[in-house]
Amino acid sequence: MVNWMLRFDMRAPESLMGTGKPGRVRPDSLYSAALEMATFADEHGARTISLSEHHGIADGFLPSPIALMGAMAGRTSRIRIQVGALLVPLYDPVKLAEDLVVLDHVSRGRTGITAGIGYRPAEYEAFGQDWKSRGARFDECLEVMLRCWRGERFEWQGRKVHVTPEPFTKPHPVVWIGGQSKRAARRAARLGLPYQPANNDREMVALYLSECERLGVAEPLVLPPGTGEMFWFAEDPDRAWNEIGPHLLHEAMSYRSWQHDGQASTVKSEAESVEALRAEGLFKILTPDEAVARAEADGRHATFPLYPLCGGIPPDVAWQSVELFVRQILPRMQTTDG
Repeated sequence: MVNWMLRFDMRAPESLMGTGKPGRVRPDSLYSAALEMATFADEHGARTISLSEHHGIADGFLPSPIALMGAMAGRTSRIRIQVGALLVPLYDPVKLAEDLVVLDHVSRGRTGITAGIGYRPAEYEAFGQDWKSRGARFDECLEVMLRCWRGERFEWQGRKVHVTPEPFTKPHPVVWIGGQSKRAARRAARLGLPYQPANNDREMVALYLSECERLGVAEPLVLPPGTGEMFWFAEDPDRAWNEIGPHLLHEAMSYRSWQHDGQASTVKSEAESVEALRAEGLFKILTPDEAVARAEADGRHATFPLYPLCGGIPPDVAWQSVELFVRQILPRMQTTDG
């Protein structure tokens, strides 16, 4: 069975980097399209929707993934909806525990988060949190949330805490620990939570598993980040690159501008032009035949993360890629399964 998913971050730039071309699509149009695409994906067997979070970004990057996750949960019935990563230290952990447990019930266990610490000091400043103590803040928030979901009555920071209702998912809503550091791997093991590294680093995975063994964690679980590739589909890739390439470049260059030296990620691009981005191969626009060949080569591990609205791609253009995949490519892939 081919695994496919959708990713959204809701960027809507005023102009496209390096082109001088206008790129603005009204945010309400993007959000409406994302909800319609979530429904469409749910109806056609997609496994996951992935949302992201950042704050104070000029292009409108999604600042409230919990709200969008709730809207998508209300429009779907089967697909899982995950925020990766949710910047947990920026939240009040008691309120966050309440919000996530309500989503857990609304979705009947289909929602979850990868808990992240973040890497942009400006976001901590905007929320009145101290950047230097972010690790301790992250640990404290996670521990408070787990206590809330266990139904404990306790005091925290002089507040009497008791979160209801109890979670739909047992023992608590789905939480992965994200991060690419030894502290992140140890944190996940110490809390008995699954671990999602930012890249395919065997050392971090081995550390997590060894810590889980040492601490007696019964079922350690690692979610590999995959190749970092993202996919679009077109009968004429040259024409598609000309049309959506500037949007993809905006995404790649914006993301790279936030990353500090030495930061590890599977999705980091070095491209400075659309041509370089295409040659790099991280962002792929495939023909139907190329997509089917890729699925055949990957076999049971075939995975296609679709990123239809990347960089503010106009919804009518984005739909062309999604519908081509679902209506013409996916049926051909399914006939080759097994």
